[in-house]
Amino acid sequence: MFNLERHALVWLNDAGWSAAIAAAQPEHQAALARWQRRDWPVVVRRLDADAAADEVSLGLPLPPDADGIKVRIPLRARHAHIARSSDAIELKSALPAAGAWHGQAAALCDAMPGLRVFGSLAMQALTGLQYVSPSSDIDVLFRPASHQHLADGAALLARHAEHLPLDGEIVFPGGAAVSWKEWQMAMAHPAKVMVKELRAVRLVDAASLLATLEAQ
Repeated sequence: MFNLERHALVWLNDAGWSAAIAAAQPEHQAALARWQRRDWPVVVRRLDADAAADEVSLGLPLPPDADGIKVRIPLRARHAHIARSSDAIELKSALPAAGAWHGQAAALCDAMPGLRVFGSLAMQALTGLQYVSPSSDIDVLFRPASHQHLADGAALLARHAEHLPLDGEIVFPGGAAVSWKEWQMAMAHPAKVMVKELRAVRLVDAASLLATLEAQ
C-alpha cells in the first residue's frame, strides 16, 4: 500500500501523531506537535530490530541549533497510522532551497532528470526551515535502470561533484543502496561494498548488484 523504502516520506494521521507524541521524550513533544500542525512529513529509516510486522521506523530530523547540533527524533508508526507516503522529493523540486548551489544544481537536474534528494536540502525545501549550512551536502538518490545508465549516471555525479558537495546513494532494484562514492571506488579497485537496506546493512559483491540491472 505504501512506498516504505529508506528516505521515503511519510505523513501521519491524527492517531499516528497522538501515538508518536505520547511515546516521545518530553523534550521532543513540542517539535512533534509542530510537525503535526504543519502537516510536515517524517522520513523512513532502517527498521528497528524489534519493530512489529505492522510498524515502520521513522525519523524526524530537526534543523541544526545555534551550535550546529542536529537532533534526530526516532519514531515508529503502525501502517494504519500512515495517511500517505511518497518517494523522496526530486532535486528539481528542491531547487528553490538550493541558495548558492542553484545554478549548478539546476545543471545537474538537466543532466540527470528525476534525480531525487534527501537530507538537509530536502528538509529545507519541504518545511521552509533552515537546514542547509555551508557545511551541508546535497544527498542524492540515483536509481539506475541498466548497466549503461549506472555507468553514465555515476560519471555525471563525479563530474558535477567538482562543483557541488554531492553525497548520497545509488539505489538498485529492490532497495539495496550503496554510497555512490564507494561504488566509484569499488569500480576502480574491485571490492565488496556496504549495502543499506530497509532491514539490514551488509557487505556484498558489486557483481550481485549489477546482476539486478538490465545488461545494456
